[in-house]
Amino acid sequence: MSISTHILDLARGRPAADVTIRLVGPDGVVHAGRTDADGRCRDLLPPGDLLPGTWRLEFDIGAYQQALGGEPFYPRATVEFTVNSPPQHFHIPLLLSPYGYSTYRGS
Repeated sequence: MSISTHILDLARGRPAADVTIRLVGPDGVVHAGRTDADGRCRDLLPPGDLLPGTWRLEFDIGAYQQALGGEPFYPRATVEFTVNSPPQHFHIPLLLSPYGYSTYRGS
């Protein structure tokens, strides 16, 4: 089915808007998008393009932190995950703070 994500900025207590995200598939094809005002990116992958294998999400959190006047510690957050049995929906959220981040499989 599809892959979606959203970013919550824990230090600011709000969604992280306008963050560039790259999605790299197991075939090396790159898809890109940006988070909306709610910190969500729903359109990273065209319908039907979800292949089995290892996928990678790359969040450009350094540019986001810098745009807010901070000095980024992490220029990028990279999350790899495995798709074993499409068609499923994979929602991969990112929780962000200036000196750390975490992720989980959402719904």
